[in-house]
Amino acid sequence: MGFRDRGIEIKTPDQIDLMRVAGLLVGETLELLRAAVRPGVSTLELDTIAEANIRDHGGVPSFKGYSHPPFPATICASVNDEVVHGIPGERTLLEGDVISIDCGAIVEGWHGDAAITVPVGEVADDVVELLRVTEESLWRGMAAARLGGRVSDISHAVETHVRSQGRYGILEDYTGHGIGTEMHMPPNVPNVGRRGRGPAIVEGLALAVEPMVTLGSKHTDLLEDEWTVATVDGSYAAHFEHTFTVTPQGAWVLTAVDGGRARLDALGVPFGGR
Repeated sequence: MGFRDRGIEIKTPDQIDLMRVAGLLVGETLELLRAAVRPGVSTLELDTIAEANIRDHGGVPSFKGYSHPPFPATICASVNDEVVHGIPGERTLLEGDVISIDCGAIVEGWHGDAAITVPVGEVADDVVELLRVTEESLWRGMAAARLGGRVSDISHAVETHVRSQGRYGILEDYTGHGIGTEMHMPPNVPNVGRRGRGPAIVEGLALAVEPMVTLGSKHTDLLEDEWTVATVDGSYAAHFEHTFTVTPQGAWVLTAVDGGRARLDALGVPFGGR
């Protein structure tokens, strides 16, 4: 069975360049939001900042109106034990909270998708470590991708790093995904797995990798709003995501403002951006 038969979209270099435009808009929007996070700000205020920046730069929010029930906002704003898909509203952030901000934008029909988890003021040491481990696992996952390798090489690298750092829960029911002319496309990119499984990593494949890690159980509940996913044990969670591709020169993180060069260099991985 070929890539097309499995619904996997392979992009030309020019199309990847268009995805970089969307990805850069997402990355720059997330940096604006990171700077805006503070005690007393509401998740709705953050959503307003995100929508204005995306539309002012010629983009369309990917999330707004997505799926059923239609998602009502530009960002997902998930606080503390909420892992993903939290709906922005009047809730104000408090000192010691953490907030996962997931953002997507469409530019000329191409999608970018990324997420960060941001501490609100001073947070507990174990929460600081949770954020560090989760973000590092994202970069380790992308760094493991090679042309000719397999998608599960990414999964294995994410899981291996998290497991090596302590007793954390890694969500298995929610995964990363292919991305391009749609936000969610095949193949899935799990955060656990053995090497050498799944579709081949080829030039033109774009993936969104997104580790979701908790301080406790990996098990979650879907809340009454039919969107927000929260830990069953109330433990804090972290979520980081980037859209990336692999070129013949190396990895290129389409939603990182610098294309991922600094973090990839630190990991000894060739940078493949243009």
